[in-house]
Amino acid sequence: MLTIKNERARGVLRYLIPLIIIPVLIILGAIVFKGKRYLLISLGVVVFSLVLFITGFEEKKTGSRRLVIISVMVALCVVGRFIPFFKPITAITVITAIYLGGEAGFLTGALAALISNFYFGQGPWTPFQMFAWGMVGLIAGLLSLPLKRSRVLLGIYGVLAGVVYSGLMDVWTVLSVNGVFSWQMYWAMFITALPYTALYCASNAVFLMLFAGPFGRKLERVKIKYGV
Repeated sequence: MLTIKNERARGVLRYLIPLIIIPVLIILGAIVFKGKRYLLISLGVVVFSLVLFITGFEEKKTGSRRLVIISVMVALCVVGRFIPFFKPITAITVITAIYLGGEAGFLTGALAALISNFYFGQGPWTPFQMFAWGMVGLIAGLLSLPLKRSRVLLGIYGVLAGVVYSGLMDVWTVLSVNGVFSWQMYWAMFITALPYTALYCASNAVFLMLFAGPFGRKLERVKIKYGV
């Protein structure tokens, strides 16, 4: 597996990719191409997510082993989307990020959205879902230490993750309806979706508080056993 050995380059890419490159790519796809090139944009998000993931390690063997674990977590996310009302994809992405790093969390969320949508339906919304779930994972990785230590904070983050995801997806909703972004319409969409957002936030919090510990212990044992 490729590595990026220059520490400065890795540091720059860790911020540049999720905060500038991917958002600009998605917004341009939605505005310039009117959502018609969404598969190409989704592929671009995958490529940059992999580059972001690569910035998180130096040793080739470590990165390869970590990628295998991420594949398993992505599979769990995809299966989780089939559970009615209670979809643990956000929670599994957060758990991955806490124990494997924010870059791993971003990749897990992005891939889970793309792969699961081959069943649930691909569309111009897919890149936005990839970015939204990816950012939820990336932020969780940055907050991993306090989230590991407190179930209460973990539950709070589950609620905030639901708000972040819904808020980012509302950007797509406004662009799909209006063609351009409007704060007035955005807040109208956000308020209209509050009942669904509340249910989603609650399910995230419950899943994280109940299952983050058992999942985390398994991941910690795997990390120790295989030197990840």
